[in-house]
Amino acid sequence: MAKPAILAIDDDVAVVAAVVRDLRQRYGEDHRVLRATSGAEALEILADQLLKDRPIAAVVSDQRMPQMSGIEVLKEVRQQSPDSKLVLLTAYADTDVAIRAINDIALDYYLMKPWDPPEERLYPVLDDLLRDWAHDHPDRDSEVRVVGHRWSERTVEVKTFLTHNHVPYRWLEVDQSDEAARLLELAGAGTDDLPVVALPDGVALRSPTTVELADALGLHTRAEKPLYDLCIVGGGPAGLAAAVYAASEGLATVVVERDAPGGQAGQSASIENYLGFPKGLSGADLTHRAVAQASRFGAEMVLTRDVVGFETRGPVRAVLLDGSADIEARAVLVASGVSYRRLEAPGLDALVGRGLHYGASASEAAQTVGEDVYVVGAANSAGQAALNFARYAKRVVLVVRGASLEASMSQYLVGRILTAPNVEVRLRTEVGGARGDGHLEALTLVDRDTGDTEEVETSWVFVFIGAAPHTDWLGDAVARDDHGFVLTGPDLPGDVSWPLERGPFALETSVPGVFAAGDVRRDSMKRVASAVGEGAMSVYLVHRYLAQT
Repeated sequence: MAKPAILAIDDDVAVVAAVVRDLRQRYGEDHRVLRATSGAEALEILADQLLKDRPIAAVVSDQRMPQMSGIEVLKEVRQQSPDSKLVLLTAYADTDVAIRAINDIALDYYLMKPWDPPEERLYPVLDDLLRDWAHDHPDRDSEVRVVGHRWSERTVEVKTFLTHNHVPYRWLEVDQSDEAARLLELAGAGTDDLPVVALPDGVALRSPTTVELADALGLHTRAEKPLYDLCIVGGGPAGLAAAVYAASEGLATVVVERDAPGGQAGQSASIENYLGFPKGLSGADLTHRAVAQASRFGAEMVLTRDVVGFETRGPVRAVLLDGSADIEARAVLVASGVSYRRLEAPGLDALVGRGLHYGASASEAAQTVGEDVYVVGAANSAGQAALNFARYAKRVVLVVRGASLEASMSQYLVGRILTAPNVEVRLRTEVGGARGDGHLEALTLVDRDTGDTEEVETSWVFVFIGAAPHTDWLGDAVARDDHGFVLTGPDLPGDVSWPLERGPFALETSVPGVFAAGDVRRDSMKRVASAVGEGAMSVYLVHRYLAQT
């Protein structure tokens, strides 16, 4: 792939020269830095680069220019090169215009002029944007390739695992790609071996388990130390926040995650109400940043391991893993989150992974181009998914059991859903069944008021309903409510056996030294920001517990 370009635009020759100088100083080794002194010239350069199949990674434009303003130029860039990162250089008086552009043209960032010193104001912004662009445009020579069948549940699991762990891959559908046939021949594999995962080093894995795949990719699947200060079960927002704070404060910390970091939040196409990100950010982006931050401070990540039990061993708490040695720690944080509840209707179980999916990552929307997609649920996760699918699908139908969206969804999402031209909302409706030969072909919808049924043709249903906590592994020692949510602090029943003179801390469970944070805890807010807050707060309480023991 040719070096990606960064295009700088300003009608002031001296200013654009200064921008180019700063860009070349930082990014010149890996990027071509181009300049333009007008909007018209910039669009000519853009057209020339695209005709030559040369990618434009980022465009940095001044707002106040004659003939075409910066936003007008960037709007046209967004049409011609949708993946390019767009940055606006603006005066304070134009702030309102820049904020509107976040919604109108998906502006990625705006910077106040002057941008000096670039090390503090320009480079950190572009570092993040260019890293994200590079992640979405991997070098094909270092890319993982997956050969499989579109309607294979195991293939879907492999693709989902790679996506959630931020491993770029290229999907090759068997019988529809010459490259897929060639790879199968070279690997000596047949259709019974699907999916086949071809790694950049030439190794081909046949229908690998997640542990085999993780090991081959160099991901950590085993703990390295005999004893930790804190073992965090679950790598969602609460667990990752706790890992960052604990590791940064010197605690030997390990995170155990059965799938991939991020949890349900990691699958979100866009989190738009998270503090400090006016454009919003994807769950994958938030997770990627958090994992990098935790790793930087020394937290370990143990992936693809199911937690199957818990034991108290004197002053030590032991987390028991499936297929690996136990992890012992002085304190444990339960942040294992929740999973989407399963639909119960005829024909559904046989079609899981074959058109019927529980949850969805943002990347899965691209495979629904031109088709009808049904999204089941009415919380923010369902609304974000519906809007993401609407970018690709011909029509998206949001199936809602309740009488309104407003009762369970944030207003900013409700407004966008109701104005989206290809999104239809069906209230007081539920799924009554499904059918298909090898994959989903039709869905039965039931009117909850009249009982009338309707069969609709579709190959795609994505379910975002309810919440089932992952807490069976805790056994009887840790008190939970009737639904399995962990009880903490003041919620603990009065008859609980508590061995210490002090009372339980706010996030402490019925076992001293075992804490809970995020969605797994009863009466939690079920929001990313609150989960992050509880994760951070839990570390303060862990310190207090360790100081007393």
